[in-house]
Amino acid sequence: MDDHGEGQTYRAETELRDTMGETMDIALKKCIPSLDKHCKAFIRRSPFLCIGTSGASGRADVSPRGDPPGFVQILDDNTLFIPDRPGNNRLDTMTNIIENPNVGLLFLVPGFDDTLRVNGKATIVRDEALAQAAVVNGKEPKVGIRVEVQEAFLHCAKAFKRSRLWDEESRQDRKEMPTLGRMILEQTAPPAEPPAEETVKEADEFVEENYRTELY
Repeated sequence: MDDHGEGQTYRAETELRDTMGETMDIALKKCIPSLDKHCKAFIRRSPFLCIGTSGASGRADVSPRGDPPGFVQILDDNTLFIPDRPGNNRLDTMTNIIENPNVGLLFLVPGFDDTLRVNGKATIVRDEALAQAAVVNGKEPKVGIRVEVQEAFLHCAKAFKRSRLWDEESRQDRKEMPTLGRMILEQTAPPAEPPAEETVKEADEFVEENYRTELY
């Protein structure tokens, strides 16, 4: 453990355990190697998940996925299929999976403070039957992410209770920050050259049109 004046950096789990203590017994026991009825029920209710991946170089990424509840197909006790919808084609998640199949999923259900975590190995697949089962608005995904489940466990509600994420009084006014188009243009503009208002307007219109026409 290194001293750096204002704090300490932990270099070994034993050092961290000395500070944090041992894992709760139930936290160890709750981790199961496949999806039981409770995990499956949670996944069927969930319209949103985050998927964490890491490439061969260690480059990490967390990406959101969302669709109507039940969009993640449960193929069996150890297999899930996540349809891929149109995006910006950065392909961060899928490129990472090709390099390193290990993934972590976090399933959320609106109004639920507890979450479901699933860890496993993923592959990118093109499967007509799975794609047909994932059709929305007459459009099927080109590919999807198939996950071989290795462990699953329910996560307690502390983070959501602390953040009061679902509380109505916690909602913030989106208009207090600039539009997405403006922020991206300002982030990518040359120093001392703010984007023209007409350019911002065009960017915002493009984003809204893309939402209307390219969700599926």
